Amino acid sequence: MRALKQLVRFGWMQALSCLFPVVIFASLAITKIIPLPLLPRYDWLLIICLLMQWWMLYSGLESKDELKVITLFHIIGLALEIYKVHMGSWSYPEEGYSKVFGVPLYSGFMYASVASYLCQAWRRLDVNLVDWPPLNLVVPLAGAIYLNFFTHHYWIDVRWWLSGLVIIVFWKSWVTYKVGRKTYRMPIVFSFVLIGFFIWVAENIATFFGAWEYPYQTNAWSLVHLGKVSSWLLLVIVSFLIVASLKQVKKQQPSRGVTHVHNPHIYGYDKN
Repeated sequence: MRALKQLVRFGWMQALSCLFPVVIFASLAITKIIPLPLLPRYDWLLIICLLMQWWMLYSGLESKDELKVITLFHIIGLALEIYKVHMGSWSYPEEGYSKVFGVPLYSGFMYASVASYLCQAWRRLDVNLVDWPPLNLVVPLAGAIYLNFFTHHYWIDVRWWLSGLVIIVFWKSWVTYKVGRKTYRMPIVFSFVLIGFFIWVAENIATFFGAWEYPYQTNAWSLVHLGKVSSWLLLVIVSFLIVASLKQVKKQQPSRGVTHVHNPHIYGYDKN
């Protein structure tokens, strides 16, 4: 019975942390089923995302520091989207006033929502990093993973080599988190795989509701190739490394050992 209560509590905390992604998916579904007047669908999605971002900051669900991290992810994600659409990896076929180089601006919020989840979960679950590698390994690795999303169109795809490096660099690293008063721990690499898989599941939901479209989904929707899990896995790793590194810099703690992020209020009403 206690294990069930802990599972329910953990699920509730995860659900609260996923609030921004849930709103995005709900908006995709609603605007797909019910056409909204005056503006194209992509523009309505941008407005909804902006309002949601404002409300999360105003209500205290996000701090100003977290907003800075999320904005960084929005820029990183938008740059990747513009490049990938230009290379024909996927497309946004609908019209929209807020499209830049064929990419609607709301798409950056899909990346920002991943950062929002990481920041929220980090705080709610009182996350600690154990045996975190030094920044002079973490930062170049994150940079190499991100650059490979661009360079593999012209050069060899080294994602599997990078995945191997991730395993080597983080082999001894753990993440600890609290559910109630009990502390649990998980290998960092395994947490990467779990998050990457669930984002792939979310990607299938998003493409079903027309968030974007792969070439093989032009005539009819089909399941996103399972191989995309590796792409999302690497993107999650980049996201996690950026969030973790920024938290380390902010707390001015050494890059090895234990990084502690205090959770002053489990529901995040912290206006730092």
